[in-house]
Amino acid sequence: MDDLAILIPCYNEGITIGKVVKDCLRDTRDIEGRVNIYVYDNNSKDNTVSEAQTAGAIVRHEYQQGKGNVIRRMFRDIDAKCYILIDGDDTYPTDVIPKMYRLTIERNLDMVVGDRLSSSYFEENKRPFHNIGNRIVRGSINWLFKSNIRDIMTGYRAFSYQFVKSYPVVSKGFEIETDMTIFAIENNMAVHNEIIEYKDRPDGSESKLNTYSDGFKVLKRILISYRDYHPLGFFSVVAMILVAIALFLFIPEVWVPYLQTGLVEKIPTLIVSAFLIIGAIVSWYSGLILDSVLQKEKREFEFRLNLISKNQK
Repeated sequence: MDDLAILIPCYNEGITIGKVVKDCLRDTRDIEGRVNIYVYDNNSKDNTVSEAQTAGAIVRHEYQQGKGNVIRRMFRDIDAKCYILIDGDDTYPTDVIPKMYRLTIERNLDMVVGDRLSSSYFEENKRPFHNIGNRIVRGSINWLFKSNIRDIMTGYRAFSYQFVKSYPVVSKGFEIETDMTIFAIENNMAVHNEIIEYKDRPDGSESKLNTYSDGFKVLKRILISYRDYHPLGFFSVVAMILVAIALFLFIPEVWVPYLQTGLVEKIPTLIVSAFLIIGAIVSWYSGLILDSVLQKEKREFEFRLNLISKNQK
């Protein structure tokens, strides 16, 4: 088992990966124990692999495209007391790695979040829609999940062994950061925000994140996660919407004419309203049942976490 494993997922980062690996080696030389740098190449078409090997990294491959797929492979393959996940685009400061490592080990943290948004991100980043998207994602998650994570989409994080071995990677692409954050929040894991300086990509290096398609996937992941982790709240909202629609149709089209004439003139509207109310009741009871299942799953997760802790020792 490594004392510290630095994980770098890469796709066409030949311009910067060599510098990132060298910087990681330089800034971790004083850490006692076994430190390894792993570069996982995700079908790069440039010189990413050769540059990483020359710089001193252990290079492995993941052939299923997508950052989530790469992280799944990393988390399965590597055993370490602490993991640092960092992008290969030279936008994050590697001199913070020792501090993130110490925080994880000494304070028994499960995740240390490299917070760009509280420092230089909005000044350095040249893509305005990315800035807007980061604010929307951060606000949505902190509101829906009652948390205070300062940077949801950051690719710079430290993890404990317990987090890595208990986290089920279900996301395939860039929504992986959102999914990891929500997983940590909902499973009451110890999370710390560490402010870091951010610098934009150097000239010639291009972001692989598509503002619109990947942004839509992230928002979709937030909605799905809220449904999965808060089923009673989610289906109660669906039930209230159905009731509101039913009343909107029933009162002016059925109830008011009935009071005036004593007759129900629009039978189809009455039937539709009745089915909407039935749908609302079914939705609410679905939420109750799923919430009971969720509580059982949370108890079982704690047992699994205890087994993982024993395996580490």
